[in-house]
Amino acid sequence: MNPLTGTTETTFLNPTFFKPAEAKIAGAGFQAFLQQSIQQVDQAQKVSDQMTAGLISGRVENVHEVMIAAQKASLSLDLTMQVRNKMVEAYQEVMRMQV
Repeated sequence: MNPLTGTTETTFLNPTFFKPAEAKIAGAGFQAFLQQSIQQVDQAQKVSDQMTAGLISGRVENVHEVMIAAQKASLSLDLTMQVRNKMVEAYQEVMRMQV
C-alpha cells in the first residue's frame, strides 16, 4: 500500500479505476440540461409573442419592454441554433473518424 495515496499499486491496473462511476447519471444530466435550455428558449419566445400581442391590442404601452423581450427571444434562439450546429458538426466529425 502506498502511504501517500492510500491505494495499492494494483489499483491503477484495474480497468474500472479510470471509468467514472456515475457515467449514466452524467448523460442524463446533459439531457436534462438540454431539455431545460430548450424550454427556456421556448418560454422566451412565448413571452415575446404575448408582449407583442399585448402591444398590438393596446394592453402593453411600453414599446421598449416589448423590443427587449423580442431581442432576448431572438438571441436565445440564435444561440440555440449555433449550439445545435456545433453538435451536428461534432457528430459528423466523429462519424468520419476511421477506426
